[in-house]
Formats: sequence, structure tokens, C-alpha cells
Amino acid sequence: MLVARSVALFAVAALLEIGGAWLVWQGIREHRGWIWVGAGVVALGLYGAVATFQSDANFGRVLAAYGGVFVAGSLAWGMVADGYRPDRFDVAGALVCLAGMAVIMYAPRGG
Repeated sequence: MLVARSVALFAVAALLEIGGAWLVWQGIREHRGWIWVGAGVVALGLYGAVATFQSDANFGRVLAAYGGVFVAGSLAWGMVADGYRPDRFDVAGALVCLAGMAVIMYAPRGG
């Protein structure tokens, strides 16, 4: 149950962080305006709050593990939002990152 909750929190965090960054990108780079930028800033702030709900109390561990989710999630976001087509190396790299995330976050630890 704890792993499922943690994975769900990582997924929500990814949507907020990647979505927030994408909104800022759209507002500035694609000239969609400051409303998009503002929405992105709000989403990025919510991402920071969601990360605090992980059960692990170690900030560095949670954020390091989230890095793997961010890599895979960014590729997925690009596919859905921008029509990006990852190649086999993108996919392999994302899988390596997710495996690293799982080791960092869910490896059994004594003590």
C-alpha cells in the first residue's frame, strides 16, 4: 500500500512539475501570454507541496528518486502534448532512470 501511494504521489508530482514547466514554456516561448506563465508557476508550487507527502523523510532521497520519474514523464508529456516520438535510446534511458528510482526509493533498508 505504501509503494502504491508513493507511486501515485510521484505521478501527481510529475504532472504538476512537467505541466507547470510546459505552461511556462508555452507562455514565453510560444507567446501565449502571462496567464499561461502564471498557471505554470502555480502548478510548480503545487508540485513542491505534493513532494512533501512522500512517507520517506529524506528530502534528498525523495527528490533523487523523483528525478527518474521526471525523465520518463517528460518524454511521455512530449509525446502527448507535442507529438514527440522518442527513439529506442530515449526509451532505454527512461527505463534505466525508472529502475534507478525504484532502487533509491523502494530498496529494503535495515534499521
